[in-house]
Amino acid sequence: MKIVLPGGTGHVGGFLTRELAAAGHEVVVLSRRPGHVHWDGRTLGPWAAELDGADAVVNLAGRSVSCRYTAKNLKEMMDSRVDSTMAVGEAIKHASRPPKVWLQMSTATIYAHSVQPNDEATGVIGGRERDVPGYWEYSVRIAKAWEQAQQSAITPSTRKVALRTAIVMSPDRGGAFDVLRTMARYGLGGPVAGGRQYVSWIHERDFTRAVLFLLEREDIAGPVNIAAPNPLPQQEFMRTMRAACGVFAGLPATRWMAELGAFALRSDTELLLKSRRVVPGRLQDAGFRFDFPRWSEAAFDLVARS
Repeated sequence: MKIVLPGGTGHVGGFLTRELAAAGHEVVVLSRRPGHVHWDGRTLGPWAAELDGADAVVNLAGRSVSCRYTAKNLKEMMDSRVDSTMAVGEAIKHASRPPKVWLQMSTATIYAHSVQPNDEATGVIGGRERDVPGYWEYSVRIAKAWEQAQQSAITPSTRKVALRTAIVMSPDRGGAFDVLRTMARYGLGGPVAGGRQYVSWIHERDFTRAVLFLLEREDIAGPVNIAAPNPLPQQEFMRTMRAACGVFAGLPATRWMAELGAFALRSDTELLLKSRRVVPGRLQDAGFRFDFPRWSEAAFDLVARS
């Protein structure tokens, strides 16, 4: 297949491009960076010709969430996701031979802060919730607007799938796994604020396999949870990470300690404290089988390869 990847130079795009190319597909990356087909992520341009006649588009574009959640950064997160999605929709709309399928990155953050399982059919979409910071609601608002931008695009010949993606774990430098592994190795991988909040995750190999599965399954459209079937509490998640790293103690952190650490890393505590218990109902119902369904298997594999 010819697969176009808008925003394909980020962490996920890096390994996804490698794996798709290794599987024999032609991959065209759209990016502001040199060495790729140029686009600005907002407006139609010569890049749109790459979608005309392509088999599929997998849109990964969007500002990184690894930052302080200031008003400016939150607006950039919103604009970069919505604008790029609308631009892809316009390019498909005007294509004489539109791609058969459009996979659009979304996020598991769309679900409410909860310790209850959330699948696509019964999961509770987040909003204004008690006992959590008010700005967390804006993250959910971003997720809703992101998906709505794809849903509202006029693409009658193109099947649309929203990838509600959990934290993607890859040994590549700079990703979430790299940060968490470093914390564990330096003895900072203990429970945070009690550690009962759930962590949803997916191994990079299963992410790529799920993308290929959804490209081929013509009967699946709409939101799909891209997450391993066994999320677990943060304290268990990091205990397993420490074991994989050969570290058997981890300093616990209170909420205020987490705030200080996030400030030092120029990140935000929502990434640590929001409970995301997301399960892949539609993938499993469709017969998808995970290579890494449990975190213990995934963690040891990723540490061995990192």
